[in-house]
Amino acid sequence: MPSPLLFTPIKLRELEIRNRIFVSPMCQYSSTDGLADAWHQVHLGSRAVGGAGLVMTEAAGVCPEGRISPRDLGIWNDAQADALRPIAAFLRAQGATPAIQLAHAGRKASTAPPWEGGGPVAAGQGGWTPLAPSPLPFADGHPVPQALDEAGIRTVVEQFAGAAERALAAGFEVAEVHMAHGYLLHSFLSPLSNHRDDAWGGSLDNRMRLPLEVARTVRETWPQELPVFVRISASDWVEGGWDLAQSVVFAERLKAIGVDLVDCSSGGLVPDARIPAAPGFQTPFAHTVRERAGIATGAVGMLTAPQQAEHVLVTGQADAVFLARELLRDPYWPLHAAHALGADVDWPKQYERARPR
Repeated sequence: MPSPLLFTPIKLRELEIRNRIFVSPMCQYSSTDGLADAWHQVHLGSRAVGGAGLVMTEAAGVCPEGRISPRDLGIWNDAQADALRPIAAFLRAQGATPAIQLAHAGRKASTAPPWEGGGPVAAGQGGWTPLAPSPLPFADGHPVPQALDEAGIRTVVEQFAGAAERALAAGFEVAEVHMAHGYLLHSFLSPLSNHRDDAWGGSLDNRMRLPLEVARTVRETWPQELPVFVRISASDWVEGGWDLAQSVVFAERLKAIGVDLVDCSSGGLVPDARIPAAPGFQTPFAHTVRERAGIATGAVGMLTAPQQAEHVLVTGQADAVFLARELLRDPYWPLHAAHALGADVDWPKQYERARPR
């Protein structure tokens, strides 16, 4: 029987990834001063040992004010890159591709970890004033963000470039730019959060201007032989917001810049969106972007069963699947999926005696 597509390698530029199971970025809210520590080593390392093809860090802030919470991972200084270097090396040693998500939280920054309520953290309590395209708070009770001026926008582009340079030095082979879930770059894309009347707002071209400039800068910084991903929210799930049609146009522009894969998520821009969450509910976004923009895509969201993930790939809905909570429940899901689908994959030699026969 042919090998399941889920366990067929995928080649992007000159990088071959051993299978199409990608670990989705998942915030751990466990850093001090943006530094990765033993928690991150074990959290990310166990998914590599468990057989995932690509293991991506949580959103790493490109600057201090770009973190979602004061406990987020960062990549704005060399000490943070140094802390990530042994983790990237361990992932690679286990056969997984080390990847990092570069992010700026925008108006959703300066909040507490979920287990501390998740609400805004005041400046006097370790928080800061969030940044955004327009002075529109994310939700009631959240602070009014500072609208970026021209100099601030240029600084953001430089921060992403510097973060990409440090990520490369740390040993990562894939960089993903976070443009989803209501964070800074998504908030520039959506007309619900971008009310500017200058070159950075208004028309679709203007709303895409900063995200495309960041993507272009990261692509120029990243080696030509290695891929760059972009995560988008393909829909705000709100009338008059960012939608799939605009996402297709955006993906076409990303492809022209040299982005290699669009990671298709959705939502996150506003707190009251009505999202019809159900198994596989976002895969149609990945399918449409793949077909209409002619770019590789990743599907994400409530993908839990091996047969379901295989179906997404075999039917051409996406080129890879990103798993999140299912890999929190079972770090060894890829090894178990291989057994369920009849794929012959290597187990870590230390665990070989537990391999099902």
